[in-house]
Amino acid sequence: MEGYGLTTAEILYHLPDQPSLLQVYVWQEYDLAPRFPELKSFLDFWSSTIEGTLHSVVVAHSNLIAPMELRNAASMQSIH
Repeated sequence: MEGYGLTTAEILYHLPDQPSLLQVYVWQEYDLAPRFPELKSFLDFWSSTIEGTLHSVVVAHSNLIAPMELRNAASMQSIH
């Protein structure tokens, strides 16, 4: 399970009928970092099937298993 987590990709692509315009597509899936086989598979599918030419891809990844965040309480109040 190491490296497995939620992956988000912001994909910019050229519109087929207006190549000077860019469109944004957000893709999200559970994937393995740092190789990202699911994302690569999706991008291969995109390149072979969809007419919009890829411009750029920005990837963010968050591990499913991570150290727990602990914070001290700033104040404590009682409600009656």
